[in-house]
Amino acid sequence: MKYQEQAQTAVVRLDESLFKLRGLIKRGNNKGALLFMEEGELKERFEELQNIIHISGTNPLGARGTSQTGTF
Repeated sequence: MKYQEQAQTAVVRLDESLFKLRGLIKRGNNKGALLFMEEGELKERFEELQNIIHISGTNPLGARGTSQTGTF
């Protein structure tokens, strides 16, 4: 459950950053929007989500902390 909560939190934070980006673009602040995407909050949020996904793919343990060995 912890992975699911972390992933959901990261998705919500990314969504909030996308909303901020939309506001920058809507106000015509293209330079600010580019900085926001390339060096700012949006980049950080995307990397955060990407790290969570990467760790989940390399972790040999299942959702309950047990090895995913399948049928013996």
